[in-house]
Amino acid sequence: MDTLTADSSAGAAKADWEARVKASRRRGDTLRFGRVVARAAGVSAILLFTLFPVYFMLMSAFSDSTTSGTGALLPTSLTFDNFVYVMTEGNFGTYLRNSLIVAGITVLFACVLCMLAAVAVARFRFRFRTAVLVMILIVQMVPLEALVIPLFIQVRDLQLLNTLIGLSVVYVALSLPLAIWMMRGFVAAVPKEVEEAAYIDGASWPQMFWKVLFPLVAPGLVATAIFSFIVAWNEFVLAMTFMTQSQNYTVAVGLRQFFGQYANDWGHVMAASTIITIPVMVFFVLVQRWMAAGLVQGAVKG
Repeated sequence: MDTLTADSSAGAAKADWEARVKASRRRGDTLRFGRVVARAAGVSAILLFTLFPVYFMLMSAFSDSTTSGTGALLPTSLTFDNFVYVMTEGNFGTYLRNSLIVAGITVLFACVLCMLAAVAVARFRFRFRTAVLVMILIVQMVPLEALVIPLFIQVRDLQLLNTLIGLSVVYVALSLPLAIWMMRGFVAAVPKEVEEAAYIDGASWPQMFWKVLFPLVAPGLVATAIFSFIVAWNEFVLAMTFMTQSQNYTVAVGLRQFFGQYANDWGHVMAASTIITIPVMVFFVLVQRWMAAGLVQGAVKG
């Protein structure tokens, strides 16, 4: 009798334990499902907030004039008329060419100069080295509006007003302070033992620079190139001030022609904005590969 009672008690305890385990699993599944739903809702909200302006720009660019300025979320018909007008009547092809030239010159010279300057301030000891670094920061803190008149006078004295070279030189000067400061951090993060090992192996300074140091700081150089490209591509105030002839306008200045005093042609504005974003996207796609390659190149064998 006692044995039967003990067995029944053990069976009841086992059944109660199994029921508790199942209930705990159900609660765990419910909590996990709730977390997944909350995470999916958060990601969806962020994507909607981020991608809706891009969708609205594309929708307005491909809509006809009757729907592009009404704020409709769905186009009634798709057309390429806005792009055709922007590239032909709006002369946007010339503006794209000017911006590409200016951005290319800015990125090239800003990367070369900031790389050399970063190596100088990070690896060499000289008088007023700290003062140079402080001056770089001070120049970066000066508002752009305060530099317009001095830069205009200098460019005028150099007879470079209304030229793409003059605008490129100004953009290089604007990009260098922050670019040098950024690159200095990347160069300083490379251990000096890496360079010393290259010297011991018989490498000259140019060989050490190109085969050892350059691959290790390539991600920083790519970041500098991105920053310089954005400065040259999106800047409006200086381009508007220094360029007085329409054939020398950049895309930022050329976009202004589609805004009227009393009405704006939103279809053409959105089409031009779409065209402006394409070179930026292509540039990012190209430099991403170099940034990833720079993270794994130049490593020391252990």
